[in-house]
Amino acid sequence: MVELGVKHKNIDLSKYGIKPSIVNWNLTTEDLVSRTLELGQGKLNDTGALCVNTGKFTGRSPRDKFIVKDEITEHLVDWGQINNPISPLLFDSLYNTVCLHIKDQEIWVRGVKACADERYKLNILVVNETPWANLFCKQLFIRPEDQAITNFDADWLILQVPSFLAEPSIDGTRNENFTIVNFTRKIILIGGSAYTGEMKKGIFSVLNMSLPHYDKVLPMHCAANEGTNGDVALFFGLSGTGKTTLSTDPERSLIGDDEHGWAEGSIFNFEGGCYAKCINLTQEHEPQIYNAIKHGALVENTTFYQDSNQLNYSDSSITENTRVAYPIDYLEKIKSPSHGNEPTNIFFLSCDAFGVLPPIVKLNKEQAMYYFLSGYTAKVAGTEVGIAHPVSTFSACFGNVFLPLNPVIYANLLGEKLSKNEKINVWMVNTGWVGGPYGVGNRIKLAYSRQLIKSAIDGTIHQGGYNTHSVFGFQIPLKCPNVPNEVLNPRIQWDCPEAYDNAAIELAQKFVKNFEPYRKEANADIINASPITVRLANAS
Repeated sequence: MVELGVKHKNIDLSKYGIKPSIVNWNLTTEDLVSRTLELGQGKLNDTGALCVNTGKFTGRSPRDKFIVKDEITEHLVDWGQINNPISPLLFDSLYNTVCLHIKDQEIWVRGVKACADERYKLNILVVNETPWANLFCKQLFIRPEDQAITNFDADWLILQVPSFLAEPSIDGTRNENFTIVNFTRKIILIGGSAYTGEMKKGIFSVLNMSLPHYDKVLPMHCAANEGTNGDVALFFGLSGTGKTTLSTDPERSLIGDDEHGWAEGSIFNFEGGCYAKCINLTQEHEPQIYNAIKHGALVENTTFYQDSNQLNYSDSSITENTRVAYPIDYLEKIKSPSHGNEPTNIFFLSCDAFGVLPPIVKLNKEQAMYYFLSGYTAKVAGTEVGIAHPVSTFSACFGNVFLPLNPVIYANLLGEKLSKNEKINVWMVNTGWVGGPYGVGNRIKLAYSRQLIKSAIDGTIHQGGYNTHSVFGFQIPLKCPNVPNEVLNPRIQWDCPEAYDNAAIELAQKFVKNFEPYRKEANADIINASPITVRLANAS
């Protein structure tokens, strides 16, 4: 076996059953890029970024993700549509077959970390079939210090082999592609898909399982930034709600853009990089992301203008989910190391296409838990194939597909943390439509959303007082600097106030229906935070 690069002294791959012919250990960015180009697996764009195509899969395949059901997971995991079980016997057989598949091949290996707070550090050994997938891991996860590379002890193994295709009738998978998490053997096994996000979210799922049981750390699918006085803000939101845009603030330092933990006295990034969407990317609207696409960045599934090496960010012919991976220090204003104090403000971002939710509202603790469990937004025509009218979308804790445990566990953890610090403000921000639903009203101006968040953070939004929403019961601010007063109240912006009331009740009913699966596990305080009109109607 030929071994190249800086080897981990403490790691023998044979103990994992991995016996390749060539092992590339911890190669530099330059070497990984060069090898990708030599193999004909990528191309450089005009700014020096490496551009690749992930093949058949250009996004995650959540229905093909499995968790090994054994003594550790049997009574902990919330089994169902999200978390699919597979037996230890099937996993062991499939793992051995995958190892046999890469025997005598060339592979790329490196040690990386998750969790910027050293108290919860997770060492990850990554084994990839392609150099560019290894580059993704180098840029996305936290990179160990030079002295820690050779003396690296792995807590978890990711084995990613896209060329291996499962046989569902034999291997127990649903399709040829699969991602399987084994909490007993501490292995994430990926086959049949080259989409790199499977590795990123595989580790996120691991942390969502382990951290709540370890000192009650709350894992969160959110962005985080920090002000000059050390105040931290969190931004939760599903795709299209503006999480990346609104958390990137020239006056504040970015802690991270996607995954964080909330421990006693600390908000910390799980990652060392960003995985940003590229579709319709422009320097004017997203200058930090645009300028991060340079040497060392990995661009996925984005096409070039004809006969050039200039990327065409507006082309979605391969996928709407075009992506770029880069280290967080490619951005200009970041917090280093990537952790800060407990939050002062928390924002739930929702793109409400029904025009019901106000541009910003203040939530009490119970409402915060309720709307955290709801994880609401709406999809509009053009965002996905087959959508002609607005469709409500709920994803518990703004990331249901990544949660091995019952979502109520995470909501309760949030409630405990809010109870310990009553000075934390929780807000819901509607970045969607005002003045009517999609097709009638208009999407709220980005400048207004930015100002509302700025005023919430600096406290000026409190000065005008609040009104209580008649259906949802949350608090609507009456004034905000540099935002017209009428913008704050959606009802008075509708041509027909009665039509607004009907739309509000209809949306409230969607929330109540979505909440039903959690009613059995949720406490009375969360249940009583449901929309007022609907709750009273149900009671009568």
